[in-house]
Amino acid sequence: MTVRTLSGWSQPPRARPWPRMSVQTIRNVFSVETGYRLSDDQIVNHFPNHYELTRKDLMVKNIKRYRKELEKEGSPLAEKDENGKYLYLDFVPVTYMLPADYNLFVEEFRKSPSSTWIMKPCGKAQGKGIFLINKLSQIKKWSRDSKTSSFVTQSTKEAYVISLYINNPLLIGGRKFDLRLYVLVSTYRPLRCYMYKLGFCRFCTVKYTPSTSELDNMFVHLTNVAIQKHGEDYNHIHGGKWTVNNLRLYLESTRGKEVTGKLFDEIHWIIVQSLKAVAPVMNNDKHCFECYGYDIIIDDKLKPWLIEVNASPSLTSSTANDRILKYNLINDTLNIAVPNGEIPDCKWNKSPPKEVLGNYEILSCAFLHRPGARMLMERGSYDEELAQGDGADRELRSRQGQSLGPRGGRSRDSGRTVLTTWK
Repeated sequence: MTVRTLSGWSQPPRARPWPRMSVQTIRNVFSVETGYRLSDDQIVNHFPNHYELTRKDLMVKNIKRYRKELEKEGSPLAEKDENGKYLYLDFVPVTYMLPADYNLFVEEFRKSPSSTWIMKPCGKAQGKGIFLINKLSQIKKWSRDSKTSSFVTQSTKEAYVISLYINNPLLIGGRKFDLRLYVLVSTYRPLRCYMYKLGFCRFCTVKYTPSTSELDNMFVHLTNVAIQKHGEDYNHIHGGKWTVNNLRLYLESTRGKEVTGKLFDEIHWIIVQSLKAVAPVMNNDKHCFECYGYDIIIDDKLKPWLIEVNASPSLTSSTANDRILKYNLINDTLNIAVPNGEIPDCKWNKSPPKEVLGNYEILSCAFLHRPGARMLMERGSYDEELAQGDGADRELRSRQGQSLGPRGGRSRDSGRTVLTTWK
């Protein structure tokens, strides 16, 4: 626990013990059995059922439901091509839950028996329990090894997701990489979210090959630092990381500014749509905010894919630059969650002034349609209250590069803003 003093934030001499806000602690805090009740000056860094977005199986389930609902409403966002693929909502690889969807998976597998699939346990992180398969016999072996009697019925074993593997990733220096991006959500209804511009790329230590002989080599396929740091070629100085700004400069020089700009617009689109997919089922408790770690893979056609979302992205540092980045991330996040470094108040409207955003920025102006949107865009967030002006049709036209017309602005006296350095 910290208190406000004239010099900033400090540890009080007799602080009441406050548990580390892990995902398990959050479950206990909001459990009806525990009897906890948060007061108006207490806020926590997870939403009660954040797992609707951060569990691999539930994320896919909610996105599929979101697509079907838009389709049922006749929304142009759910438009499909002649092959039945979504034109604007095709941003997660084909995914099934095991053991529940085993028969559906087999049907899909047999359509393209030479494809590679990746299996992941639903509730684990840091690359634990992940492996690649390209034969049905490999799944049957996994089933036997994990003592599952049948795929036809539900079992008590740990649930897995199996996704079509992106076997044509964009390579730099011959190596596969993914993006770790940080997204802060202060409220889901209305949706207000902020993008951190100091994300980074995580590179594999071994050059990529789609060869089936290397399916078991996780140094080729998995970008997790927890795995790559054990590789012989791991560099402890830069940690196998590249800033997103460096990636953008590289792509602008090799692919062009217009194509690169479109790629990052697509990434912003993915993030907003994934949040909108879970917003209806999220317990939007007024005491909560959350900083998510988004993992994105880009294929060789510069199409971004959402791989997963982390509820507790690692804040440990593997390099000096990493330490600076994560220190600033924590500082900027707290300045939005608790503006001016004052005592928290869960009743405020959660629209901080531009001055406190630090390295957080707007996701995309494509979602801001109503008068006043320019002000919000400059402040650096996606605000659903202002974005609900003309509905999905206007949102779709912005995706297709059509003009949204002039935007108005409105003034807001945010009062005196004091930036706080959190230590």
